[in-house]
Amino acid sequence: MENKTNYNAALATLVTVFFFWGFIAASNGVFIPFCKSYFHLDQFQSQLIDFAFYGAYYIGALLLFIVSGSVKTDILNKWGFKNGIIYGLVLSALGAAIMIPAISSGSFGFILGSLFVVALGFSLQQTSANPFAIALGDPAKGSHRLNLAGGVNSFGTAIGPIVVALALFGAATYSDDQIASIDLSTVKTLYIAVGALFLLAAGLFISSKKLPQAKGDTNFVQAPKAVKTLGFITISLLVIFYFVFDQYRGEVVDSNFIFQLIMAALVIIVGSLLLANKNAIKKPEGWGAMQYPQLVMGMLAIFTYVGVEVTIQSNLGELLKSEAFGGFTDSEIAPYISMYWGSLMIGRWAGAITVFNPGKSLKNVLFIIVPYLAFGIVLLVNHVSNNDVSGLYLYGWSILLLIGGFFFGQEKPAKTLFIFGFLGVLAMLLGLFTEGTIAIYAFMSGGLFCSIMWPSIFSLSIAGLGKFTSQGSAFLIMMILGGAIIPPIQGKLADLFNIHDSYWITVACFAYLMFFAVKVKGVLKTQGVNYDE
Repeated sequence: MENKTNYNAALATLVTVFFFWGFIAASNGVFIPFCKSYFHLDQFQSQLIDFAFYGAYYIGALLLFIVSGSVKTDILNKWGFKNGIIYGLVLSALGAAIMIPAISSGSFGFILGSLFVVALGFSLQQTSANPFAIALGDPAKGSHRLNLAGGVNSFGTAIGPIVVALALFGAATYSDDQIASIDLSTVKTLYIAVGALFLLAAGLFISSKKLPQAKGDTNFVQAPKAVKTLGFITISLLVIFYFVFDQYRGEVVDSNFIFQLIMAALVIIVGSLLLANKNAIKKPEGWGAMQYPQLVMGMLAIFTYVGVEVTIQSNLGELLKSEAFGGFTDSEIAPYISMYWGSLMIGRWAGAITVFNPGKSLKNVLFIIVPYLAFGIVLLVNHVSNNDVSGLYLYGWSILLLIGGFFFGQEKPAKTLFIFGFLGVLAMLLGLFTEGTIAIYAFMSGGLFCSIMWPSIFSLSIAGLGKFTSQGSAFLIMMILGGAIIPPIQGKLADLFNIHDSYWITVACFAYLMFFAVKVKGVLKTQGVNYDE
């Protein structure tokens, strides 16, 4: 009985860790436009927050993979997933501590570095936490625990922007010209509290002596050619990171030079993966999971999916500040950023219904009730925080498209991904060819259509991989890197043209996800895998 109590306490702590990821990542949607005004940045430079944050996920995951390959042992499994979470929490706490002098220094580059360290810890936590959740009890109910954690993560994304906005602006409304005069002591207090919570969570894991380390198989499936390809990408990215951060050590920042570096990173990533798959098809030995075209296409799909999910909201604040979209100030955009991330919560809560195996009739009813319940929670949280939500009520009509997508998708991953990719393309085009409330709703609904893409892409990408499934999963997680590359590119498009037209990049992203849904189904059929069956 005591053991069960300890496991429940650990699950509660683990769920809190999932909350942290969502809280910090979503709050960037408010922090980015604030930093643009506070540090007098262009739109491209403001998106370097995402570049640092999501780039750290890739660097952390890949370094683990490369080290494991060099010692021929899965390092994370050797440590144990519990220790992996602890090390990640301590690393994130260090990043939160670094944020304190970073804010005091008034250096944007210093702040980018601290966010990089926070996210580096998140990378280690995320790689460890999913299998650890499976180990905390009956494995047959592991997916239930993961969906619970995912739901809490989504709740974190909904309230993160609200809390950070309160820390930055309080109850006051600031114009862009007044932003530079804001006292950032409350932000320091926020990160002190966040860092303390990281350490508290780590302490709870350490003190739970009876918890399993939940070690997996330490045998490492060798893929030397894949390691060389990923190693080349990593070295290139580290060099690019260095030059990006180095730009902020001087008084003059060459934005065009940084953009050229980001574009070089995109070409290196996409080109290296396509070349690797081409060579792997000719001679699969030594390529490991990369010999499977569904995985390489899936890596690009995860890259694109995370990129579009992040870039919509990261640039949304700047869009809302334009006169054609309401002319909001930095201190007034939090409800819209919250609703964007809340849209992902709405879709994920609906997507979790099937896990609990309700009857067909009940499931159909829940597919309608649960999304609107989640919608009501997002509105309530904003209302309690004294945010004006009057402009969000009619957004409820957009949720009907999400519900329709679930019914037409019939829980088949390829079909579901295609439908939601198609809806994403339509929504982005509607946003591009209109202005005002309709366009805002259209762009925000991108969160609805992104909400259930991850599991569809993931399951299609690792289908048929056999002994390379674990390795393929690690490669897919690395492609969270898309969140580091695509937002800055959209930011540069906004600087070159305008913030509204920069959203054409989101159309291209959703279009690729549609292409992947069609193409991967055919690839799997040639391998004898009919995943929709």
